[in-house]
Amino acid sequence: MDAPFEVVVGRIETLDVDAVVNAANRQLAPGSGVDGALRAAAGPELTAHTARLPSIDVGEAVITPGFKLPARFVIHVAAPIWIAPGPEGEKVAGLAKCYMSAIKMAGSRKFKSIAFPALGTGNFGWPRGFACAIAIASCERALENARGLQRVVFCCFTEDDAALYRAGLADNKDKTN
Repeated sequence: MDAPFEVVVGRIETLDVDAVVNAANRQLAPGSGVDGALRAAAGPELTAHTARLPSIDVGEAVITPGFKLPARFVIHVAAPIWIAPGPEGEKVAGLAKCYMSAIKMAGSRKFKSIAFPALGTGNFGWPRGFACAIAIASCERALENARGLQRVVFCCFTEDDAALYRAGLADNKDKTN
């Protein structure tokens, strides 16, 4: 399948897409990194809104308005913490579920575009290359049931991260040809 992937180096809170994905904590409480950047750009309404929502499980997705963001919506997912004790296989499945849940939610709402940060690679300690491979594979699988999505952006904070995504996408394309 020719997936509609795009890799950009930039700040996710500046992207004009239907939905950006937030690397949230399970309590949906204000955090740092991507979460902090999105909340700062969206304005206090985002935090007021998430304060009324129940906690989410690892891999679960909830949606909120984007408020002052260019993106119309924010899809919040809670990634597993790589550096925490626990079975590696469960963590891998949890991270994959984050991407799949977000795409399923976007597809069910007929969104055309979605942008992901490198989920879990900040404070949650996921090795960047490993997390990238999980992201690409999970998104490809989820897109089979969300064919309306025309643009899936991997928004990378650094050029080094973007290189991982470009290489991973090129490898996957080579394997399907």
